[in-house]
Amino acid sequence: MNMKQDKVMTLRDVVREYVKDGSHLSIGGFTINRNPMAAVHEIIRQRIRDLYLYAHSNGQGADELIGEIDRWECVSRLDIAYGGNGKYAATCIRFRKAVQEGTIQIKDYSNFQMTLRFMAGAMGVPFLPTVSSLGTDLVNVWGFSKEIREQDPRLPNQKMVVMDNPFGGWMDTPKVVLLPAIQTDVTILHVQKADKQGTGRIQGLTFADVEQAKSAKHLILTCDELVDTAVLRQNPDQNNIPFIHVDAVVPTPYGAYPTACYGYYDYDPAFLWRYARYAKDDNLYREYL
Repeated sequence: MNMKQDKVMTLRDVVREYVKDGSHLSIGGFTINRNPMAAVHEIIRQRIRDLYLYAHSNGQGADELIGEIDRWECVSRLDIAYGGNGKYAATCIRFRKAVQEGTIQIKDYSNFQMTLRFMAGAMGVPFLPTVSSLGTDLVNVWGFSKEIREQDPRLPNQKMVVMDNPFGGWMDTPKVVLLPAIQTDVTILHVQKADKQGTGRIQGLTFADVEQAKSAKHLILTCDELVDTAVLRQNPDQNNIPFIHVDAVVPTPYGAYPTACYGYYDYDPAFLWRYARYAKDDNLYREYL
C-alpha cells in the first residue's frame, strides 16, 4: 500500500524503476480502446526483454510489445483471451506472426476466464471456480508443457483444473473449472483523470482494468488529465482506482493514442491502417520501430 501524497513521475523514470527484464506485466484496455500506448512505447525504447505479458483482450499495445524483429523481443510469454485491432486486423499481425513462428509461448483463456483470474489475484485467493470452457479445447490445449511449468515456480502447475462439483449436482453443475490467479509484478493502465495521490477515474467501459489494478504488486497510471483531488471528490462514485493500489502517476495527454480514450479522443483510422501495412513486412516494421 503506497500512501505517498505525491506519486507523479516521468514516463522514462517509472518504466526504469518498475519494469525489469523478466517482469510479469499486464496492460489495460480492450482491442483499440484505452491501451497505455505511451508506456508501451517507452518499454520498447528502453529495450526491456523477456516480459511475461498478461492481457485480457488487447490490441495495439500487445501487438507492439510482441512485435519481435531482428531476434529481439519484449515479450517471451503471453496469457491472453484475444488480440485484435478490430477491422484493421481481426487478429493482431505481429502477435499472429510470433505465434505461427514459435517465437512466443502462449496460453489462451476465454474473456470471462481472464477476468476471473485477475479477480482471484485481486482477492488474494489462488483460484476461482467457473463452468466457462467446459466442453471446449481451452481445457485440453495447455500452451505451456508440464516441463516448462515445473521449471518455473511462478507458473501454476496446471493451466486449469476440471473437478467434480464438491456440492454434488447442485444447480445442475456436476463439474467445475478452477482457474489460477494472476498476480503481476506491475500493471499499467491508462485512465482519463487521476490526482497526484493516485486516485484514478476511468470513464466509459472499464473492461477488466479494475481487476488488473487490484491484482498487481505495483500499479502505474498514465492519465490524460492530472486534476486536483477536490475534482475527484466531487463525484467519488465515479472513481474506479483507489489510490492505495497506485505506485506512480504519469500525466500523459493522448497517452492511449492511436487507440481511443472515451470522452477524449477516438482511435486514429489512418494510423491503424498504416500500422497494419507496416506490421505485415519485417523491413517496414523495422522502419516503424
